[in-house]
Amino acid sequence: MLNTQLVLAAEGAPNPVVPHISEIILGFVAFLLLLWVLRKFAVPRFEKLYEERTAKIEGGIEKAEKAQAEAEQALEQYKAQLAEARTEAAKIRDDARLEAEQIKEELRADAQEEARRIVAQGEAQLQAQRAQIVAELRAELGRNSIELASRIVGEALEDEARRRGTVDRFLAELEASGNGAAGARN
Repeated sequence: MLNTQLVLAAEGAPNPVVPHISEIILGFVAFLLLLWVLRKFAVPRFEKLYEERTAKIEGGIEKAEKAQAEAEQALEQYKAQLAEARTEAAKIRDDARLEAEQIKEELRADAQEEARRIVAQGEAQLQAQRAQIVAELRAELGRNSIELASRIVGEALEDEARRRGTVDRFLAELEASGNGAAGARN
């Protein structure tokens, strides 16, 4: 019985799920009015904002690409400068090595020249000392031989010219006998 009462009540009463035609028409007109307002006012604003955002993004991309191109160009310049600096550093090193070799050779030449000069000076001093010693020995030998000859001969060899001649003759004979003995040894 309850079911039948519900069915009878449902037949005469409007169905809440199915709307009335007037509501459908009113809803359709309101929807069209809303669409017209959106298309007239909201859509152009959205389009404008979309275009602005697209322009910003594209501008940002262009700026980023430009900045990237500039960065790549700066990197290439840096690499070129670095290569140039390395080349210049290698050239400076090579120049320094060459200069060091030249200085070394100059110092070696100066040292050799100084050594030759010192040796020549030493030889000259030795020659001078030898000549002095030979002169002193000749004089001493001359005095000794005159004194000895005076004692042997018994006469005084006072005359200076005679004394020198005798000494020189004696020394010449001594040298000749010394050279002959030295030649016989060789």
